[in-house]
Amino acid sequence: MAVPGKKASQKFSSTLSQGGAEDFDIYCEICDRADIRLPAFGYCVDCEEHLCQSCFNTHRRPKPLCHHQLLDKDHMPQKQNFHRSSKSTSSPQTGDFTKPCTKHSKEVIKFYCHDHNALICSVCVTLEHTPTSCHVDYIPDISEQTLDSKEFKETLKDIDKLTNKCSKITSDLKQRVAKSTSSLKDAIAEIDNFRKEINKRLDELEKEVKDTATTLQQVNNKKLKITETTCDDINKSLQASADTLKHLNSNKKTDQLFTELKRAQQLIQDNNNIISQLSTINDIDEYIFEPNQDIKKFFQDQKSLGTLSSKNKKQPAEPKNPTAVAMKLSTPRNFNAKSSSDKGDCWITGIAVSPQNQNQIFAADYDNHSIKMIHINSGTIKQLKLDSEPWDVTIASDSLAVTLPNRKTIQFISFSPDSLSLKNKLKVDGECHGISHHQGKLVVTFTAPGKLQIMDLKGNTEVTVYKDSKEYNILIYPWYVTTNSHSIYVSDCYKNAVLRFNWKGEMIGLVGIRGPHGITLLDDGSLIVNDCKSDCIYRVSGDCKDSKTIMADVDSPYAACWCADNSTLCVSKRNIVSAGSDNNYIRLYKMM
Repeated sequence: MAVPGKKASQKFSSTLSQGGAEDFDIYCEICDRADIRLPAFGYCVDCEEHLCQSCFNTHRRPKPLCHHQLLDKDHMPQKQNFHRSSKSTSSPQTGDFTKPCTKHSKEVIKFYCHDHNALICSVCVTLEHTPTSCHVDYIPDISEQTLDSKEFKETLKDIDKLTNKCSKITSDLKQRVAKSTSSLKDAIAEIDNFRKEINKRLDELEKEVKDTATTLQQVNNKKLKITETTCDDINKSLQASADTLKHLNSNKKTDQLFTELKRAQQLIQDNNNIISQLSTINDIDEYIFEPNQDIKKFFQDQKSLGTLSSKNKKQPAEPKNPTAVAMKLSTPRNFNAKSSSDKGDCWITGIAVSPQNQNQIFAADYDNHSIKMIHINSGTIKQLKLDSEPWDVTIASDSLAVTLPNRKTIQFISFSPDSLSLKNKLKVDGECHGISHHQGKLVVTFTAPGKLQIMDLKGNTEVTVYKDSKEYNILIYPWYVTTNSHSIYVSDCYKNAVLRFNWKGEMIGLVGIRGPHGITLLDDGSLIVNDCKSDCIYRVSGDCKDSKTIMADVDSPYAACWCADNSTLCVSKRNIVSAGSDNNYIRLYKMM
């Protein structure tokens, strides 16, 4: 038998090779190059060679090989790698391994981990996918089974499906883009036509006032011409009479002079009568142009020529169950909203719940000119002073939107879990009070005069609700507003009602309540309404056809906010008669 490390004779080597094939299929490739055929005992991942026991035991001794990865007999590839052997050229060559490892860029992928469905390199095998923890195969050992396999065919089918899906998406999108482009061209044409209509009407109005000016100028010129002609004739006749009188007087023709004097006196009298009827400077006015104030105000109030809206946009469907049902509320827990920096007692006129934490609310303190961020569990209050009295507050995307009625301004405020800071302001055209945000739209109520506006976050007005078809004011003092996808609800304490509008600005419902103030929506589409005059809290159906008293003898309930996550109703108080420290408290009711 051959001894490892010793080179056998050619005859012995041939005999060993022929006989060895019966005893083992995988042999040491290093010894094979020396014409010695010995069974493989292990495998070097770095050299990509099978090793006999002797070569395996001594493989790491040379310094260049000390870091090589060795696999024992149980974990070594079970197929001979012939890339270094001259015995066969049918197996994969080293050039087949060209894809770099995603984690180790200097290594190529040679192994597959079944447990992690991962293509890995020798370093991955050493560090992460060790034979003791993962089922790892050398790719040449298992690659032949993929030829015309079910996996191969299914993968091609999946590729075809995905490419067809991409093609269809692209094709459909191209068609949609083409239709959208065509519709936008039509919209631009409509904009041009609308502008032409405006220009045409303005041209007509301009022509009317210019025609009036032209007519007045023609009248003035006519008056001047008549006066000039008449005065010229009078001057000529009077001059002729004067010349005659002078001639007769110098020639001492007394009889004729007497007659001409009398005729001249009559001529003077007649011409005086004529002159008295002529136009004078008092009959001719100077003019200035006074613009039509309605037109001027109209254009000043407009934020845009119009809006672009989707053809597919429809009025959202009505809620399935809008009826008002009874609900029970717990005895309230009173939270003191007054901070150490407040100079006076509070008047909480608006409340909104934080989208990040339902135990955190934002409160508008009208009398202390501030917005407060209140954690109702811990009792902490963060406060931001404003330059005017805030009325209502809502969450608008990632900011607070606060109405400042005395400034005719909406103030935006950024917030984080522990801070508030001022952002931009939005000027509006009236005393803004109630405010609500829904899907990028602000709905704002105004007083003096009462109205409602739907606008975008830049202040471009899309809908204004002001007067009805009979020119009656629809709203008088709409203090508060709340919204959902299908309706806008407004509390008007002077109309003694909560009014319901759709997003087109059409009134579609109304429920009578003596003194409605703060309103807030519940999850099912019904509303909580605070009646400050009757000291009651109502639940109103989403269609404003039904209402139920859910709590009576509530002292002056004012602003309201529903915290859905913890089923808590927040209610502020405003008792003018007994104004004082009691108004500092926000009452927290739990739904039972």
